Amino acid sequence: MTQPRVLAIANQKGGVGKTTTAINLATALAAVGEKVAILDLDPQGNASTGLGLASADRAVSTYDVIMGEARLADAMRETGIPGLSIAPAGVDLAGAEAELLGADRRHFRLSDAIGEFMAAGPALTYILIDCPPSLSMLTINALAASNAVIIPLQCEFFALEGLSQILRTIRTVQERINTGLELQGVVLTMHDRRNRLSQQVEDDVRAHLKEKVYRTVIPRNVRVSEAPSHGVPALLYDLKCAGSKAYVRLASEVIEREKRARRAA
Repeated sequence: MTQPRVLAIANQKGGVGKTTTAINLATALAAVGEKVAILDLDPQGNASTGLGLASADRAVSTYDVIMGEARLADAMRETGIPGLSIAPAGVDLAGAEAELLGADRRHFRLSDAIGEFMAAGPALTYILIDCPPSLSMLTINALAASNAVIIPLQCEFFALEGLSQILRTIRTVQERINTGLELQGVVLTMHDRRNRLSQQVEDDVRAHLKEKVYRTVIPRNVRVSEAPSHGVPALLYDLKCAGSKAYVRLASEVIEREKRARRAA
């Protein structure tokens, strides 16, 4: 059986479009027939809320999975989108950081849970992990469990400084924990073509990381911002808006890069 590709959506900086990217990329992948699961590792639980999952449906969460109190299969919930499921998060996940410090296999709790889950045979092609906005033990667990990382990067002044931090963390994980981890790509988010700063950030990032930056740029878009309050991805809220179209293009690029990665493996 082909194992799913596990992709961490990570950036220690908040407000960069990380959860928005996780939700809409997953939806776009599911729309073209991929079987996708999101693992919500952010204590704020925004990915769970953004997919319409009520608090009552989060009795078993990724906290329970990380702490070894439940299997990943027990936490997984179907969404209203065919082919897309989610393991939700809740506020109790905020306590996992301290609890993991002295725990056995503290860096590999999520990796172990995913391995057990996939041994049971669910037909998934992608697992996307929505990481918290910090370089925490939860983020390390996500990177330890992943094949590759997607970094959403907001087109603003401090973007490059934040980028260097997450890239250093990825290198450390590659050296010490997960030698197979790769940077799949950097996706530029909240881009405003009328703003010279947005264009300058894009130019600088492309000059630095070259082909690691996706061709697709996610524009600043009101409809994308509105969608989570309705409990649906932007692709369901307004498929024709500029943001939704951009996420569809991004999904095509991700699939294209994943095909190359599989051929090279």
